Amino acid sequence: MPDLGPTLVLRGLTLRVQNLERQLRFYQGLLGLELVRREGNRVELAPAGGGFGLELVHEPSAPLRPRPTLGLYHFALLLPSRRALGEVVQHLLDARYPTFEGASDHGVSEAVYLSDPEGNGIELYRDRPRAEWPRRENRLSMGNQPLDFFGLLSEVKAPGPLDPTTRLGHIHLHVADLDEAEAFFTGLGMEVTQRDFPGARFFAADGYHHHVGVNLWAQNRLAPANATGLLGYRIALLGRGPETLQDPNGAWVRLEPL
Repeated sequence: MPDLGPTLVLRGLTLRVQNLERQLRFYQGLLGLELVRREGNRVELAPAGGGFGLELVHEPSAPLRPRPTLGLYHFALLLPSRRALGEVVQHLLDARYPTFEGASDHGVSEAVYLSDPEGNGIELYRDRPRAEWPRRENRLSMGNQPLDFFGLLSEVKAPGPLDPTTRLGHIHLHVADLDEAEAFFTGLGMEVTQRDFPGARFFAADGYHHHVGVNLWAQNRLAPANATGLLGYRIALLGRGPETLQDPNGAWVRLEPL
């Protein structure tokens, strides 16, 4: 059977930010995203390959969102290889960026966790080949083992910012109700890929491990009104869009035709 290609692609996300220039020094200056457009209080960035868009909306009076609260847990940037992941991690270490918040081997992937200067969670990761993804009783079984950090860094040839082909691999949200989140994301054509991870659930299309993760770990804590953080995200869907919905946390979800 011929490969018909993906039916779902995460195209980008929008963050409300308090200190735009500080955020640009991180995303543009350190991670290497390129300026696509700057208009009024909005700045759009993207990797050179155009794999995703990051829009920053500058509202200097916005209170910083406390962690953890309902909303963004992290957005995950998918590097094309283990070497590419190691090179951006080494680049951040060389720049003495504040300490990484975690590093895990999930079986399906290797991941390193950090936050931007305003506390928005970011995962940098690379996928293992699908044939190597762990399964239990014929279902995907993502784990949470220590990352071989030194092995990762041994791959490095030339430290540098994000590879130009980096994509937005998945989004992970703090939510109030897993069943409500499941109804929303399966309504977009995703399937539940794992539901036995404590306090979390994962959804994907096209046999991927997850395009969206949700969890209860914020314990229903709310951020102040109009706080910094996730405003919305864009999903390209085969046979859907253009349409704008609200996710279970009230963030907008812009559906675009694929």
